[in-house]
Amino acid sequence: MATNAQSTKTISLHKDGITHDNIHYQLSSAELHDITIAKGMGVKSSLGAIAVNTGEFTGRSPMDRFIVKDEITEDKVWWGNINIPFDSTKFDALHEKVISYLNEKELFVRDAYACAEDDYRLNIRVINEYPWSNMFAYNMFLRPREAELENFTPEWTVINAPGFMADAEVDGTRRHNFAILNFSKKIALIGGTGYTGEIKKGIFSALNFILPVFKNTLPMHCSANVGEAGDTSIFFGLSGTGKTTLSTDPNRKLIGDDEHGWTAENTVFNFEGGCYAKVINLSKESEPEIYGAIKKGAILENVILNDAGEVDFEDTSITQNTRVSYPIYHIDNIQEPSIGRNVKNIFFLTADAFGVLPPISKLTPAQAAYHFISGYTAKVAGTEAGVVEPQPSFSACFGAPFMPLHPAKYAEMLSQKMQESGVDVWLVNTGWTGGPYGVGTRMKLKYTRAMISAAMSGELGLYNYDNYHIHSVFGVAQPRECPGVPTKVLSPRATWNDDDAYYKTAFKLSNAFRENFKKFEAHANEEIRRGGPQRYAY
Repeated sequence: MATNAQSTKTISLHKDGITHDNIHYQLSSAELHDITIAKGMGVKSSLGAIAVNTGEFTGRSPMDRFIVKDEITEDKVWWGNINIPFDSTKFDALHEKVISYLNEKELFVRDAYACAEDDYRLNIRVINEYPWSNMFAYNMFLRPREAELENFTPEWTVINAPGFMADAEVDGTRRHNFAILNFSKKIALIGGTGYTGEIKKGIFSALNFILPVFKNTLPMHCSANVGEAGDTSIFFGLSGTGKTTLSTDPNRKLIGDDEHGWTAENTVFNFEGGCYAKVINLSKESEPEIYGAIKKGAILENVILNDAGEVDFEDTSITQNTRVSYPIYHIDNIQEPSIGRNVKNIFFLTADAFGVLPPISKLTPAQAAYHFISGYTAKVAGTEAGVVEPQPSFSACFGAPFMPLHPAKYAEMLSQKMQESGVDVWLVNTGWTGGPYGVGTRMKLKYTRAMISAAMSGELGLYNYDNYHIHSVFGVAQPRECPGVPTKVLSPRATWNDDDAYYKTAFKLSNAFRENFKKFEAHANEEIRRGGPQRYAY
């Protein structure tokens, strides 16, 4: 397709209620890049990537995410403050208002799909108000070949209207912004927010219902890569724990950085066609692959540029959640298609701001189930209003905001797959060492990479007393030695140089684990309950 002239492809959206023809269909990334700049909605950075500001919202808004409660969802969804019910009649009225709003707008439409494994493919149509939102959809979803578009039939539709503001009292929303899933009508309706992450997480949330309920497949908030021997590694983790960084390894092929499915045939496949990486403190030296992916075709979000268009990756004056979206082919070393088999290692990543968890530890099956259900990381001071010291943050299955079913359902599926595949499971602390946030320092990336490499190669040895020390508070097995890592670093207590302070902090965190797990105890057997820390006080 030519990049200097707009696409001549056309499409009718009459079935969606859009009656005008001011529609740009299936534009190339380069075309959308140029339109965004021409409209003054973005600027070109010195790296070639376009830089945009997402406006009022620079992250997801979990309390404004809803699921329509109907015959499909009523008895299956885990309703509560994560999966908030929305009335179907209210949805129909709001949907009609959004369509009326879009009928007066120039629109950018893209047909794409999710799930790299053909048997699980989900065809998607994305209708965007903004050109750069459509460019994001090009980056993040899988791109059909030209021949596939001729008979393309969308199963789900994403309607994205950042400029539409809901009337909460009339429309049934909490505020003017909303992201609503309707499983009967197969629509993700997003309005009042320019944050592009709502687009990708809308489809992710839909797949987190569809795959386990209808396809016997475990959806995972994880990254994945594959080694030369064909061994697949999976990296679970919440935002900022290192999923993208650690899976983007020059010695292994990247399958994907955020969303995957694990089938009954022991195959792992990427849902997406791109990556959405945090760029806070990004440097060419520490993360060359991600830095190198920031070129024309990529979208930088909420970063600060100087007059020369150079990005200050340390500047968080807009948000801590600065991001880049790029198609996966911007990374040189990728698995094509984005599918892996023979899962050998699972890594649970946590950025422990208390600095008390070992930098790497091996988990028993019961501990693995416990930590998966817990989904621990920590908030550090300054990331949210009122956070002045480290706070534990638990997100079930390392992705609770996107999981429509009860966490126990996903945990049961993971446990079964771990048993069937004989996989090794590791807890990796990418957070602090030598003390909590503000006292200690962030774990060096080169050490974390060395530990993960040693785990995958078998260099950490068999699970026995000679090779591992059982942590006295958390009960996990921390290796005594690791190539390329100072021995002292492997013991968090040794890095503190203050046993009393260390244990007080460790028990504070262990109590938080136990308190959080109370809501899951009724759904967990005794073995899993014993997989967590056992002692209450110091």
